[in-house]
Order: sequence, then structure tokens, then C-alpha cells
Amino acid sequence: MTPGWLPARQDKEDLMRLTRLDVQKMKQAGERIAMLTAYDHPSAVLAERAGVPLLLVGDSLGMVVHGHDTTLPVTLDDMVRHAAAVVRGSTRALVVADLPFLTYASEADAVASARRLMQDAGVGAVKLEGGAPVLPGVRRLTGLGVPVMGHLGLTPQAQHQLGLRVQARGAADARQLLDDALALEAAGAFAVVLELVPAPLADAVSRRLHIPTIGIGAGAGCDGQVQVWHDLLGLFPGKSPRHARRYAEIGTLIENALRQYVAEVQAGDFPTAAQSSGMDEAALAEALG
Repeated sequence: MTPGWLPARQDKEDLMRLTRLDVQKMKQAGERIAMLTAYDHPSAVLAERAGVPLLLVGDSLGMVVHGHDTTLPVTLDDMVRHAAAVVRGSTRALVVADLPFLTYASEADAVASARRLMQDAGVGAVKLEGGAPVLPGVRRLTGLGVPVMGHLGLTPQAQHQLGLRVQARGAADARQLLDDALALEAAGAFAVVLELVPAPLADAVSRRLHIPTIGIGAGAGCDGQVQVWHDLLGLFPGKSPRHARRYAEIGTLIENALRQYVAEVQAGDFPTAAQSSGMDEAALAEALG
């Protein structure tokens, strides 16, 4: 019998958010994992309705939402505010939030930053970039019960050092990436994002890890994929990144709708009686008299 506080025809498990354990089960079952960025309440609502299991509140919001050239200006306050909106807009998805640039430089910093994102924003996991240098922080966080997702390959917070290009093409760099991925797994990370990594390498790493890999520009051999909301929906004009597929041209639809609105206002065609309210004529005459 369904408890009274549960909606009818819905199991209790269906009301619970996905966790790192569910993500691990997806890999074990060979289920491909779809992850999508979300930065606000409306996008989270739509992604939830579409059945997206993992939502990433990425520090990419600095570029696609705030208009910066890089992710570096994004602050922890920014992440908390956006992540909280995404959490409020979703009920089932596992919400993962990025730790911004240099907010996890030490173990103490990592703990303080993760605490804010989990307590103040309500996310279910955090993501951080890098390999060997961040391992102490990963161990500390996972030891305290914080689910951590790693990020290797092109790490945007280090773009001034790495450049915006495919990473780990050479043997030594490829070996280092594999070693870093294995080390993140050993430190307790529940998944690793592989960004702009050669597809054969990403496939090999995915096969050697027991935890899922989430690719972006890393080929089809990863256990899952993540894409940026604005790239996937065609919100910005111009050519999308090579790794992105535009599933719609929402930006063009929005622009056309706005042009029509401007034209109707200028022509006096909006608003009409359907968008207006009336009042009793006697009351109006009394008020004006």
C-alpha cells in the first residue's frame, strides 16, 4: 500500500535523487550516461522533464551566462547561487557543481568550498579539475562523504597553461592521463570527465577504470557524454565546437519571436483586448470625475 505522503502510482525510489551509486550501476549495466549542463531554474525543469539523469552546474556559466572569455572569473558565490536554482528546478537528477578556480587549492579550501555547495546549494556532488596535485583534496572530500567527480584532459581552468586544444596526443602525456585517471579512482572519485582527449585513448581509459568516464570531445568510447546547454540547443549564432551537435536552433526561434514582438508593438497590434482587462464604466467615470 502506498503511504499517504507519496503521490499515487509512484514508488518511493522514483522520488529519490540519483546518487553516485546509481551512476556506478549505469556503468556496470552498460547503460550510456547522458549529462547536460544547466545554470538556472528553467533549464533544470526542462532537463528534468526530458529525463536527463545528471546535471552539471559548470563554471562554464562564466562564459555562456555571464559573458566572460574564460571560466576563471567565476566565484564560489556564483556557483552556489546558480546551483541552488538548478537544484530547485529538478527532483530526480544528480546535480553536480564545479568547484571554481583556486577554491580547492588546499584540502581546507576544498572542504570549505564543497560544504557551501552541498549545504547552501544542495548539490549531490562536486567536480574538480586536475590529476596528481588535487589527489589529497579528493581523498579528504571523499573521506568526509562528499561525492567527487574528476576532470582530465583539457581542464579549462588551466587553459592559459594548456591552450584550447586536444590533450594527451603523445605517449608520455597519454600515459600521464591514464595514471591520473587511475589515481583519481583510487582516491575515491566516482566518475571522471575526459575533455578533448583522443578517442582511442579515452576508450582505453574507460575500459581500465571501474568508475564511469564522461566524455566531451573524447569520442564514443566513454561511458557517457556531457554537453553544454547552449551548444546543444543552438542558442548562440555561429559555428559550434567540433564536439557538439546542435539538436535545435533555439537562438534563431527566440530572435524571430522577439522581432515579431517589436514589430507588433510598433504597429499597435499588441496588446489586444485578449491581453487587457476591463472595468465597470460607472466606476471609471466616478474615479475620473
